[in-house]
Amino acid sequence: MAAAEAPLTGLAWVATPEAAPAGWTAITVTVEGAAANLGKGFGHKGGGYLCVSTGGAQAVPGAVVTDVQVLSDRSPQPAGYTRIPEFPEPRTGLSRKKRLYVKLLPPDTAETAVLDVKLSSKSKALPLYMRIGEIGNFAIWCKKGPVLQSSPQPVPKPRTISAGLKQLSLQPPDSDQKSPAARCSIKRASQHESLYDTSNIYGLSAMDGVPFTLHPKFESKLSSGSTVSRPAILADLTVKSLADIEKEYDYAFIVERTAAARLPPSVC
Repeated sequence: MAAAEAPLTGLAWVATPEAAPAGWTAITVTVEGAAANLGKGFGHKGGGYLCVSTGGAQAVPGAVVTDVQVLSDRSPQPAGYTRIPEFPEPRTGLSRKKRLYVKLLPPDTAETAVLDVKLSSKSKALPLYMRIGEIGNFAIWCKKGPVLQSSPQPVPKPRTISAGLKQLSLQPPDSDQKSPAARCSIKRASQHESLYDTSNIYGLSAMDGVPFTLHPKFESKLSSGSTVSRPAILADLTVKSLADIEKEYDYAFIVERTAAARLPPSVC
């Protein structure tokens, strides 16, 4: 599929092809291959040329050419049309029997635009082109086509989370909605997790998974009818460090490792 043609953004006169500014292209030959110098009809001794712009430069920023008209110098300027400029500078003192006017519109509001302009002899017919007039010994043709509108980027619709999905969220509720008891529980849990990191096997303690039972000799002292003071009870307790506890409950799994390393009997 061929690429869509870009609409013209400007049409102008130029004294010589070299005088065309950057972004403008002079029409130097006709469709038959003859020189497209408009001669005396342009009002210069050395003649003149038409030049077009397809985006490199714009007669009016952000506008495209939607129509071209060739009128005599006695006809009034049409409403909504502007007279094409002249390069390198305008020469209002020169007399021209024919004048060119263009209609410029923003691309967003234009349905069709001028895609190309050609010159030919007066007896030539160009398919797909519309004859808009004559200047000197040349006929001027223009080709029109639809303007491709740029589609806006799709905006994603905001997602709504139902109450059921909110209950499945792993994130804790907002801090301003937590009760004092819930905040204390979370604080104690975070302190416990900082002491025993169970993210890997090397963070496990020897006391993990070991059930705790109070020794019988301390049960009588902690009975409901006992009058022994709490400092006296604590004096009888032996405080062990984490290293002492791990050493006491250390288990090297020697029996299991020996059994696992033992080779099975050969099958005859």
